[in-house]
Amino acid sequence: MTEAETIYRLDAIRRTYQVGDEAVPALDGVELHIGDREFIAVVGSSGSGKSTLMHVLGFMDTPTSGRMWFEGDEVSTISRAHRAQLRATRIGFIFQAFNLLPKISVLQNVVLPLSYGRQRVPNANELGMQVLARVGMEHRHMHRPGQLSGGERQRVAIARALINRPRLILADEPTGNLDSKNRDRIMELFSSLLDEGITLALVTHDTEVAAYAQRQIKMQDGQIVEDQRR
Repeated sequence: MTEAETIYRLDAIRRTYQVGDEAVPALDGVELHIGDREFIAVVGSSGSGKSTLMHVLGFMDTPTSGRMWFEGDEVSTISRAHRAQLRATRIGFIFQAFNLLPKISVLQNVVLPLSYGRQRVPNANELGMQVLARVGMEHRHMHRPGQLSGGERQRVAIARALINRPRLILADEPTGNLDSKNRDRIMELFSSLLDEGITLALVTHDTEVAAYAQRQIKMQDGQIVEDQRR
């Protein structure tokens, strides 16, 4: 895999938390390459380190040691402000709890990340409607999140992640609150994003969800113990 094809390269990444007098390793020497347009599922039991890995990839947590490159640049050499800008414009985030603001409309939730990226988009609402149409939710644009089902809220969350046209989407247990029918719809939608040039990495404990991915990475005790492609 060439540098141009690599989005992430992790070299001996460790993340240790101090719990009282004890140092607890959440990541213990992780080595990982993620290539362009890959669909990766990170699996493992609770406490295996998979969510910590996702937070490190999303610049929401900082490794204790090791080196990480994002799009060819070593992350430790990038300023905090630049990391925040990358997080706002190059990476889309999707969470199990949806994280939609309850007091504003679906459309307002979707276009909100444009302000985080400090982008002046004169047609923000038009762009928001386009991504809502992409996930089949344009007809609900004036509703508030509390008026939607769980599957509908997750589709809105996906639209919000797409609004900045990210290169990468990180999803942490994105189907954990959904029934099997809505889970499968969301996973089919995720799979279609690869055709738009998006790389997708998700954390899941669900083997049926992981089966949609091209590559499954299994974690245990903060280490990658399996890395299988299909």
